[in-house]
Amino acid sequence: MNAAPIKPPASIAVIGLGNMGVPMSACLVRAGFKVSGFDQSEAARTRFKEAGGTPAASAEDAVKNAEVVITLLPDGKIVKAVLEKLKPALKPGAIIIEMSSSEPLGTAELGKDFISVGHGFIDAPISGGVRKATDGTLAIMVGGEAATIDRVEAILGAMGKSIFRTGKLGSGHAIKALNNYVSAAGLIAAVEATMIAEKFGLDVELVADIFNASTGRNNTTEVKLKPFIISKKFNAGFPLKLMAKDVRTADGLARALEVSTPFADLCSELWDGAAKNLDDAADHTAIGLHIEKLKRHT
Repeated sequence: MNAAPIKPPASIAVIGLGNMGVPMSACLVRAGFKVSGFDQSEAARTRFKEAGGTPAASAEDAVKNAEVVITLLPDGKIVKAVLEKLKPALKPGAIIIEMSSSEPLGTAELGKDFISVGHGFIDAPISGGVRKATDGTLAIMVGGEAATIDRVEAILGAMGKSIFRTGKLGSGHAIKALNNYVSAAGLIAAVEATMIAEKFGLDVELVADIFNASTGRNNTTEVKLKPFIISKKFNAGFPLKLMAKDVRTADGLARALEVSTPFADLCSELWDGAAKNLDDAADHTAIGLHIEKLKRHT
């Protein structure tokens, strides 16, 4: 495989132009890359074009001349189906950067298959949300061969500020799932504590301030509690079903590795229940609504 670094104006294809795909593509365009893309949604393709990308008529057309293909899709099963379909259209030696939130062991197996026929393959899930995707300051967790990561450093650097090399293929997805499990667990604790405080008659805004000055401080108390949960706006921008999927992925990894994690089991069950009982479009900060419903029926 060619070992030269991939730099602008190299061609990149982005498959999946959702809330993260479009702003991340815009960062690549600003860095000087030629960016083609595809999404089944016509509205998404329009937003992509407005961001400076070149929408393709099909995923096959998007990838045929690309040196690097980035996947940003809902889950690993979809990633596998799409990439298997695209395999004949890929440029020889093209590198695949799998940036979805997928199942780590499945990613490792899928990557080995593509590597065996001459492609590069790394997993590089992201953290930071739409705001950091827009300004190119995402945290990116990258698993795979060091030589392959070296070749795409300029691409990763255009989208992220903190690039972490996590180890073997699939390790990026493992750490992303574990991070979101910890975040999801902290969110539930913060929501329940706030509900108790309100029932006791405490000022919940003051409670949030005290949490943030004390040992209960976490991402939810700092970033989400006042603007999205106490306000009941529930519009932080990350769908509830995706958080539930990530927690389930972390719990599934524990089971596959035969690590006993009873709290992760319970946390996964609670998030799955919320994803099933609330609207598909519900924001992940709305899990408090699900908790309230559970408590009314116990």
